[in-house]
Amino acid sequence: METPLTIEETHKGLIGKKFSAVELVDSYLKQIKAKDGKLNSFLTVSDEVAYEQAKSTDKAVAGLGKDAVKVHPLLGVVVAFKDLFLTKGIRTTASSKVLESYVPAYSATVVRKLQDAGTISIGKTNCDAWAHGASGENSDFGPTKNPWNLEYVPGGSSSGSAAALAANFSLISTGTDTGGSIRQPANFCSIVGLKPTYGAVSRYGIVAMASSLDSIGHFTRTVGDSEKVFQVTKGADDYDSTAKDFPDDAAEIKPHLKLGIPKEYFGEGLDREAEKAVLDAAKVFKKMGVELVDISLPHTKYAISVYYIVQPAEVSSNLGRYDGTRFGNPRASFGAEAKRRIMLGTYVLSAGYYDAYYLKAMKVRSKIIQDFLIAFENVDAILAPVSPTPPFKLGEKAGNPLQMYLADILTVSANVAGLPGLAMPFGFNSKGLPLGFQLMGPRFSEEVLFALGKEFEKETEYKPKVAKL
Repeated sequence: METPLTIEETHKGLIGKKFSAVELVDSYLKQIKAKDGKLNSFLTVSDEVAYEQAKSTDKAVAGLGKDAVKVHPLLGVVVAFKDLFLTKGIRTTASSKVLESYVPAYSATVVRKLQDAGTISIGKTNCDAWAHGASGENSDFGPTKNPWNLEYVPGGSSSGSAAALAANFSLISTGTDTGGSIRQPANFCSIVGLKPTYGAVSRYGIVAMASSLDSIGHFTRTVGDSEKVFQVTKGADDYDSTAKDFPDDAAEIKPHLKLGIPKEYFGEGLDREAEKAVLDAAKVFKKMGVELVDISLPHTKYAISVYYIVQPAEVSSNLGRYDGTRFGNPRASFGAEAKRRIMLGTYVLSAGYYDAYYLKAMKVRSKIIQDFLIAFENVDAILAPVSPTPPFKLGEKAGNPLQMYLADILTVSANVAGLPGLAMPFGFNSKGLPLGFQLMGPRFSEEVLFALGKEFEKETEYKPKVAKL
């Protein structure tokens, strides 16, 4: 049986009795067993849970027929969870030896919402430990590899989720994006990745990295699928005070949209093939009738500096709870990158340095937010590269933390400003490595990004591709 590529195809197959949910799980598990030894995308495969949920899905189809999809909008959708998402009864490690044997007693709000919508949990995916990284190489359980070329990184920190989806090990997968950790792996693995507006999706039950920057999103094969998943996961949550319902006018889409092209995102250091992919995408949008507008975001160059002050400061605070008493192994089990960020964060928050670093960074953060507010007075969304380069080789940047940090230079601004970002695939470079672009919009403008993305896929006759291992 050929595994369906979209949510709609899955529903048609289940309702039309072309296959059962149990057969669907069989198919995915067979592929994981045969191929994941090359990728290392999963840390835990929850086959027993998957079969149990698949049987429930088949009962729902037998009892409700077509109405099963109305009751459960993601019926039979097989999902892989980044190993930061707490899953009741299923090991959750944050890819760190500190939590090597930790089994949570409850599930994250997003996990619960997805399960209530009818998804099937197939396992927990590898990532940079504590989500610290841009390549997937910082996992305490070994790096994940890029399914398009095993010598290259899949991006990070949501490395396993992106690689697993690109290799067709699940229908959707979840991720977190604190500085680009969904959009960059999506870009490196030729899939769709959504970083929602900060506060659009609950963070409750997800291992925190940097609490004022963390966004909870997902990977899919198409923009339409991304929208369907987002409709389920978004919304206020009593357990997370930052999670909000969308404003009533958030879904308003103008008949004639304007797309901003920020000059600061096309400067020195941008790979020529990566740049060409974005400029070619701009031509497609223009052909669609979208007006292109040159814009400036003058404080962009400071975003990476702001991010690597604010983020380690919050990391040092959040990792303070892992003292070896409540959760697992002692603090000596922290990896090199976690220790580096704890020390950096503690330093910028310490007496005598707080004003010089952290307070100044927060002031510049306000300037970056203001840049976007001014830009969005004239445009409805922004088109930009995701990464300055295509996927890079395993080990290429691992020994140079500063060079690795700069891999986030084009994604961190959206996190600093709390904006939504949608990464979309668009072709491959001369080495056969994925290329793409990102769309960014004002807060709570996800529907505008989805509308642009779906029309782009329609215009380019986009067909999802699966990496052949």
